[in-house]
Amino acid sequence: MKNLNALKALAVKTITVEASAISSLVHSINDSFLKCVSLILRSKGRVIVTGIGKSAIIGQKIVSTLNSTGTPAIFMHAADAIHGDLGIIQKEDIVICLSKSGETPEIKVLVPLLKEYGSSLIAIVGNTHSYLAKQAHFVIDTTVSKEACPNNLAPTSSTTAQLVMGDALAVCLLQARGFSTEDFARLHPGGALGKQLYLKVSDLYITNMAPAVQYNDDIKSVILEISSKRLGATAVLKNKKLLGIITDGDLRRMLEKQSDIGILKAADIMSSPPHIIHPDTLVIRALTVMRQNNITQLLVVDKNKYKGVIHLHDILREGIL
Repeated sequence: MKNLNALKALAVKTITVEASAISSLVHSINDSFLKCVSLILRSKGRVIVTGIGKSAIIGQKIVSTLNSTGTPAIFMHAADAIHGDLGIIQKEDIVICLSKSGETPEIKVLVPLLKEYGSSLIAIVGNTHSYLAKQAHFVIDTTVSKEACPNNLAPTSSTTAQLVMGDALAVCLLQARGFSTEDFARLHPGGALGKQLYLKVSDLYITNMAPAVQYNDDIKSVILEISSKRLGATAVLKNKKLLGIITDGDLRRMLEKQSDIGILKAADIMSSPPHIIHPDTLVIRALTVMRQNNITQLLVVDKNKYKGVIHLHDILREGIL
């Protein structure tokens, strides 16, 4: 148990040390940082992110975040760059180089080549007196007082600082670009978040049948319609005019209250007015309406015409919760 308590304390200390490292980054949000944001905004090229070791891994995540928020970016491993991948770089690209020490051999070989290309070089670096920092056009300081590693060796606090600074850049850029929820949906069409922003009721209800009975139909007809269409409900119409809805819950409540159901008609047990939704409404809005009213179906209506049913299960199948 003592060992477990020691591990627990070490885990808490790791989080505390890294949280402190992140907090100290606020001092690095200075004129140099803002100039980097402005430089990227003005650029007609892409952002090339490079690094070596753990910094390279963080660089790949930063590239992913930039691309998904409207700033075109490419990752270029520093070791691969000096063995042919420099061809990735185009004339107006901006290079962001991540390094804790700023002194790694690959970086020292790469930097003069980048400057020869004429690329603007931004250093996200943990040593502002390093070779990289002195050679870069702009420096974003990610110096940390210590790593969370007990031996102060394994990149922990330093890589977390790089990651957070990359996020800060990306968020500032998306805000400055006016990157909207619609833009986000366009770039994330396959994810659950994207679906919340573009998937409409019309995309889902058309795969369902459209259960409907007339207001004067008997209860047997209602039960058969609900059962055959497998949506747990049916619309109630008078000719083509929508009057209400009957759910399987309405049927259960009817059976609890009525001993003679043979005399009942659809209009006698329907809920009116029904909860309706337009086909062009976002599915996430339909889900909100269902939750607010504690229901699992909505009748889809367009220009006062009943079109069909969207069910909670349709939404859940899309991964929208």
